[in-house]
Parts: sequence; C-alpha cells; structure tokens
Amino acid sequence: MTAVRLFDVTFPNPILLAAGTAGFGREVIGVIDLDALGGIVTKAVTPEPRRGHPGPRVAEFHGGMLNAVGLANPGLDAVATHDLPWLAHRCERSGTRIIVNVAGAAVADYVRVIERLTPLAAIAAFEINASCPNTSAGGLEFGAEPRGLAELVRACRRASTRPLSVKLSPVLLDLPSMARVAQAEGAQAVTLVNTIPALLEGRLGNGSGGLSGPALLPIGVLATRRVTEHVGIPVIGVGGVRTAARGRRDRGARGPARS
Repeated sequence: MTAVRLFDVTFPNPILLAAGTAGFGREVIGVIDLDALGGIVTKAVTPEPRRGHPGPRVAEFHGGMLNAVGLANPGLDAVATHDLPWLAHRCERSGTRIIVNVAGAAVADYVRVIERLTPLAAIAAFEINASCPNTSAGGLEFGAEPRGLAELVRACRRASTRPLSVKLSPVLLDLPSMARVAQAEGAQAVTLVNTIPALLEGRLGNGSGGLSGPALLPIGVLATRRVTEHVGIPVIGVGGVRTAARGRRDRGARGPARS
C-alpha cells in the first residue's frame, strides 16, 4: 500500500490500529503483525492507573460489539517507563508510527500526560480523547460544547511540541463546527469517530457501553464526509473498518488519508 504523509512524517501505509483496540501493542503481538501497519494508536493514557469498569466489559451482537472498558490503563509512569519504550523499540525497524491517545477527567490531566511524554522521540502525535467526562464541568464531555473543547485543545497545544489530533464523538449535533474549534486552537487533525453510547440489557457490568464494529462504519463515513467539507486539516477515519479497500462498502477506513 502507498505510504502517506501526515504530521510531517511518513506512515508506511494508511492503516492504523484505533485507540483501545490493541493496548500498547504487546497485547496483540501474537495475533497482529505490527510491522504491517502504518501506525498504532495506543490505549488511552491517564495520569494515574485505572482499573476500569467491572466485567463483563465486552458484549457481541450481530452488528458488532459493545465495550465498557472504562479507560483501564497502567497509568502515566508505567506507560512512560515500560510500555512506550517497548513499543518504540518494536516499531523502530518497520517504521510503524506511534500515536498516543490521551484522556483525563480535567484539563490538567491531559497536560500532565503530554508534558511527561512529549519528549519521547518515537511519538508521532497525540490523539486527544475529547469524549471524556469533564469533572470540573459536572460530567459534561470535553467535546460537547465549544468553550470546553477550545480550553482543552488550547492547553494541550501549549504543553506539546508534537502534533495533535482531536477525537470527537459521533453524537455531537454539529461535528463540523466542533472540528473547526479544534482546528482554530491548533489541532493538526481530527479523528472521527469515537464509539456511540448503547445498551444491551444485562450484558455489561457497567450497564451501558460504546458501540463499535460494522454497525459504526456508515456513521463514521458520514461524519468524515461532513467534516472534510468544512475543515482544511486531515481527518483520520475510525469505526467498523474491516479492509483497506476504498470501495463503496468499506470507504472510510481508518488512516491518515482523507476519506
């Protein structure tokens, strides 16, 4: 597949593993050939370790799956000293690029993660998870209204010398407007889309979760089309991708190239 330029670096091909699907790479090393990827987006990193939601955390259905992992991760210290060094060494020879997903409950959490990790040369960019509940705003998601999103992106931009992509929720009423807010505050790309809140009664320990898989594909394709028509920055397409083909059924595959 054709190499792609994004964030002023070359990705060997336009296929990335979406955040949360492959941990920090080590978890899938026996299943997926990391050398065959254009890049990998890590599991969300928060300042402190998170146990996540109670099990069961995954529920399959004929259209895909629901997950309620709850941003479980080993925390910033472990990621900086253990997980990222391993992944950087593993990807060095193949040129597979690393994007680190960042999450938190307050703007300061994002800043803390970025300040600690931004010196690591192997990181091509940070992906800012704007679908996290902002505790200082009463649980409203960072990406739910323009001022909250602007504050988050602005703070992350000040903290990082690395490029930023802002991951937005598909349930926002005006995705193009929110993407423009991210762009205005210094984001070099947007990632579309995150999972959709959903429920399968009695199937998840947390009650509800996020829908992903094939059912999410057309939603992601529409979001990607709408946003690319209104912003002048790359859009990384996510959701329900099963092949790198650019055909009608699978258009919108996740990758640095626009859909």
